[in-house]
Amino acid sequence: MNKHFFRKFWWVFAALLILTGTVTLPAPTGSEGAYRVEAAPQKTTQTAGKEPEEKTSRAEVHFIDVGQGDATLIVCDGHAMLIDTGDNDRGTALQLYLSKQGIKRLDYLVLTHPDADHIGGADVIITKFTIGNVFMADFKKDNKTYQKVITALADKKLKWSVPRPGRVYTLGGGKFTILAPNGTYDDPNNASIALLFQNGDTSFLFTGDAQEEAEQDILENGLSVKADVYQAGHHGSDTSSCAEFLEAVDPDYAVISCEEGNSYGHPHAAVLNSLRAMGVSVFRTDEQGSMIARSDGTKITWNSAPSDTWKAGERTGSGVQKQSAGTKGKGAYIGNKNNGKLHRATCEKLPQKENRAVFDTKKEAVDAGYDDPCKLCKP
Repeated sequence: MNKHFFRKFWWVFAALLILTGTVTLPAPTGSEGAYRVEAAPQKTTQTAGKEPEEKTSRAEVHFIDVGQGDATLIVCDGHAMLIDTGDNDRGTALQLYLSKQGIKRLDYLVLTHPDADHIGGADVIITKFTIGNVFMADFKKDNKTYQKVITALADKKLKWSVPRPGRVYTLGGGKFTILAPNGTYDDPNNASIALLFQNGDTSFLFTGDAQEEAEQDILENGLSVKADVYQAGHHGSDTSSCAEFLEAVDPDYAVISCEEGNSYGHPHAAVLNSLRAMGVSVFRTDEQGSMIARSDGTKITWNSAPSDTWKAGERTGSGVQKQSAGTKGKGAYIGNKNNGKLHRATCEKLPQKENRAVFDTKKEAVDAGYDDPCKLCKP
């Protein structure tokens, strides 16, 4: 065999290497990347004792001031979820808030339970945004607010479902786990959807208006409720955040979503005292407005300082006198038969007597369909 044979053999062998993608020819001078045969993908060799590097996700949790109600926006890696939508008169303001954040699509809309202060603005949000998944509580109400939501969903050809405890869903690089509801309840508050959102090592807990009965059921289902940030159940009411539940959550921060001077007296002193005793930093929409918690997967930072007042609410509302003993309980709420408005018995804008529907409790009135609260007396 002579040198011509070896030269021919070498070029044949080189051609085979190029065709199989084993080598890459350099690009011709003056035409960077114009001619390139990519090498075959190589398996990554992991250095002993080192874990593969993971992508860091960044999340923002917006606790939006919607007065006496809840609305929370979670954004992670460009994906968004909205939990509750505030009361009937908050839909447009909430729409504008989301638009200012650059939100055009919601991967998830979670309506924790059918009370007006949680789903009142949902019809606007459903109409104005593209929505991937809608989760609702397994509790229906025969009133105008609930019906508006169902109609809006039908108009957009959206179906809703009740998520099961234990199911895990992704949101960008984050995830959330459904914790409740864990059964059928007579009270819509206890039927609230509860979930734990996690981004890396950080976590946020949302329980809607779940009260002690539902909190105990969450603890019994065996799912972790440990969270860095806890949105206090039921706007800081003492019907929620029972001692055993708070101990299991063991938060560093708590957020209370309520309205200044609300008629329910939220947040209640018992809840504030418990949080203070645990060394929890408290943020309040009634004092600080909307606020944002940012997570880089390892730590949480806030755009405002926590509250330092520890001031409990009072059972009064702006534009309304304190209820006298004669109006507490018996005939304390008046519904307007013409427009479905609900008033306190002491309100200055009560309808004519023939158009009044009288109720002893707000729950009775709302259950009867009078769930559009008067803006003056704020029942």
